[in-house]
Amino acid sequence: MKALRSTPCLPVADIPAAEAFLRNCLGFDVLHQEERSVLLQRDAATVRLIHAPPDADMDDPARQLVIYIDVDAVDAFGNAYAPALEALPAGHFKAPFNQPYGQREMHVIHGPFLFILGQPIEKDTP
Repeated sequence: MKALRSTPCLPVADIPAAEAFLRNCLGFDVLHQEERSVLLQRDAATVRLIHAPPDADMDDPARQLVIYIDVDAVDAFGNAYAPALEALPAGHFKAPFNQPYGQREMHVIHGPFLFILGQPIEKDTP
């Protein structure tokens, strides 16, 4: 028996908005949808959106999550979704850049979530 992947469950107040963000800005497809949850997938990455309880304080740092998605071409993601990413509020998108720990990353914020798309830096990566 093998565990094949980790699927984060993200509590959100507005499932349609979060689903649209994942589809339009990061290229995810809807695999399964119910009234209170949506399962999305892009290649081997999966994310499940679940409806947050009405009393949940989504600005509480305890509710804020970072999701790291390993990709094979972070610059291609940035280019493919540039119009949607650049339309996000100021400070919610950081174009691909090199990290000192050997990863090339792109940062995207939606609500209390920071999505980091990253890949190992190769010698010919800008």
